[in-house]
Amino acid sequence: MIGHMYFPLLLQPTKSFPSALLSLLLVMAVHSSRTVSLSRSQNCGIPLQQSLKLTRLIHKESVELIRTYKASQGAMSELFCKSSSSEVPQPKISGLEPSERLLSVSSILQSFLPHLQRVLEQQTDLQSPSSRLLTELSNVRNRSTSLASVISCLYQNLFPNLPAPEPAGGPTQMPPPQNIFQQKVYGCVVLRRFKDFLLNVARELRTLKSRVCRMPPANTLF
Repeated sequence: MIGHMYFPLLLQPTKSFPSALLSLLLVMAVHSSRTVSLSRSQNCGIPLQQSLKLTRLIHKESVELIRTYKASQGAMSELFCKSSSSEVPQPKISGLEPSERLLSVSSILQSFLPHLQRVLEQQTDLQSPSSRLLTELSNVRNRSTSLASVISCLYQNLFPNLPAPEPAGGPTQMPPPQNIFQQKVYGCVVLRRFKDFLLNVARELRTLKSRVCRMPPANTLF
């Protein structure tokens, strides 16, 4: 009699084991999902927000910089600021996938840096040491260098399995020696295109935030 009573007790845990295992797997899945979401927020949202904030700041400063530049170049500044130059990078971002477009941002930004440096050097020769233009140029150049590092870190956080962005390959194409008028034209083209590029970067980062940072984590258990 005792044996018959004990036998069903042995069977009961065996019958409920699949349900218990399923419950455990569900709990693990929820925990894993929350962990992935937290990791995505840390590796995506925060660095991206920092990148976007710095981009907006530099764009705001670049708008004021162009005004200061035109005011310091004389009466014909509005005319020669409408000119173009094949040596200056274009502001258009290319690529289909988010990783490709962010890599394009990094590459174009790296290409702009030596041009900003060249404009600063040229204007240092043309302006007085106390010139407001030199201060604004230096600030934009320095912040842009920082932005290049931030964008590179953002890319590595979002796409850790892809090759890290490299500095612009080889020497950036720079214009030949220029006379004073050519320097004035070149400087305005660089600043104008860089301003447009920063506006494109800000838009790209907002799109990236909606496409990548808010993507639900993939369910790997079912």
